[in-house]
Amino acid sequence: MEIKKGIGVSPGVVIGTAIVLDAEDLLIPKRNVAPDQVAGEVARFHTAIDDSLKDLTQLRDETATKYGKEIGGIVNFHLGVLKDKSLLKQVDNEIKTQLATAEYAVSSVMRRYAQQFGQMTDRYFSERVKDVHDIEKRVLRTLIGQKHEDLLHLTSDVIVIAHDLLPSQTAALDRTHVKGFATDVGGRTSHTAIVARAMGIPAVVGLGDLTSHVSGGDIVIIDGKNGVVIVNPDADQIAEYRQDQASFVHHENELRELINLPAETKDGHSVSVQANIEGTNDIPLALSNGAQGVGLYRTEFLYLSMMGKEPTEEDHYNAYAEALAGIDGRPLVIRTLDLGADKYTQAQLANPERNPFLGDRSIRMCLHDIPMFKRQLRAIMRASVLGDVRIMFPMISTIMELRQAKMILKDVTEELEDDGVRFREDIPIGMMIEVPAVALMADQCAKEVNFFSIGTNDLIQYTLAVDRTNEKVAGLFCPAHPAVLRLIRDVIRAAARNSISCSVCGEMAGDPLYTLLLLGLGLNIFSMNGPDIPEVKKIIRSTTMEHAKQVARKVMSFDSERQVMHFLREETRKIIPEAF
Repeated sequence: MEIKKGIGVSPGVVIGTAIVLDAEDLLIPKRNVAPDQVAGEVARFHTAIDDSLKDLTQLRDETATKYGKEIGGIVNFHLGVLKDKSLLKQVDNEIKTQLATAEYAVSSVMRRYAQQFGQMTDRYFSERVKDVHDIEKRVLRTLIGQKHEDLLHLTSDVIVIAHDLLPSQTAALDRTHVKGFATDVGGRTSHTAIVARAMGIPAVVGLGDLTSHVSGGDIVIIDGKNGVVIVNPDADQIAEYRQDQASFVHHENELRELINLPAETKDGHSVSVQANIEGTNDIPLALSNGAQGVGLYRTEFLYLSMMGKEPTEEDHYNAYAEALAGIDGRPLVIRTLDLGADKYTQAQLANPERNPFLGDRSIRMCLHDIPMFKRQLRAIMRASVLGDVRIMFPMISTIMELRQAKMILKDVTEELEDDGVRFREDIPIGMMIEVPAVALMADQCAKEVNFFSIGTNDLIQYTLAVDRTNEKVAGLFCPAHPAVLRLIRDVIRAAARNSISCSVCGEMAGDPLYTLLLLGLGLNIFSMNGPDIPEVKKIIRSTTMEHAKQVARKVMSFDSERQVMHFLREETRKIIPEAF
């Protein structure tokens, strides 16, 4: 028996027989071709692209039919990369100028793309590296004639153990027989994890060397909630997890019954639970989990999905119009560009910044590139007549920055007026509170905007001076730190004093451990990933405001994060013991 701890990315408990996949890496040696063979290599490459597009389109359609449009839509990222003209041109040029084989040119160019994504410090985007490798392998397999292992021909139930699972492999898993999976590598926000959650397959990733500890035929327990994998468990453990399995199923059924009920405490206090989205593909999943609107539309993916090109005003407008159509009258908070020099432009700079996370990023970058900023603002304002649009500026660190952003927005509205374009004149304007400087000046900031949204991920990082992506110090990143909680409390209070709304859109909002505390502090909007909504709503509906306030008062009396977490865990366990 061996117990391994990783990252639980899809909840649920499953016990079954392991099947172990070998690690796969296609190494393509550099080989040259004669000049008269170049045209043939270019033609082979484009045929491989056409075949890959055909296969992926079929996979997208089949996945959308089985698991919903939003999951099928994940494949659209792969299709978009394969249709990207600049990418195709780079491979063509590699073949022509280097006299390289099509295989080598594909591998060379795609690995440069993967490297660009890998250098991004934002976890969501850095995890797109796996998607780029997935695309590379698909095209290479087509070129060299190797068939892809699709796990489609299983005849009995299995738990898949692998070094890694590519997103397209995960989407093609036979749900009838694959009951769970665990991998050596991977992260919480990878497409593989997203697909696993949508398919309802318990999954744990980031287990390090699990594949070297499991053999085909071993009995394995996957605990997707707690990120635990047990290899060859004893009889007592199997019995214990059988009970957990039954309890989890009961809990899931309870949560499903809450989806269409209001987020209201037992004594009638209502809050709004909303969703964070990356694009329109996320909306159906959010609504199916009971989202009452979109509290955070991250627009960065519009830029990143275009692989180095800046989206036009029409690209922006079409995306926002589609999102508004999808949410059917519910509020949509659009966060203006939050890319940093660290994520998007750093690789393109002649002189990369030494510490880009504290550098020219987010609103700072927009204020330095006003034409780009105006294109996005014009699109948002044009879309504002199509629904309940709200605009939010990220990473404000001074009131002057906020006023500059508002001034540019005013310029945009005057230009639209001159052009005879309709827009909503009283569009709500908000700002993110994610820098301690503005959290401390929340009262003054509240007089400038219609709403706050607390970005807890960055607020914690900047308050504690901890880079959460740095493995050496990531353990110091803790939402329960009393200093962080005091900042959050003071921002919520400042919003209330100035009669503006306040939301939390960081990971704390979707973590059930903090629901009672945030509710008791007076938070009125929780914005989170769609699948997290039912559990948070369950806690809200199971308590009273008086109890939540008592919890908040007690928590704010503690002076260590350890005391905070222990107390919150015990209080939350009373409501949803299945969560811990």
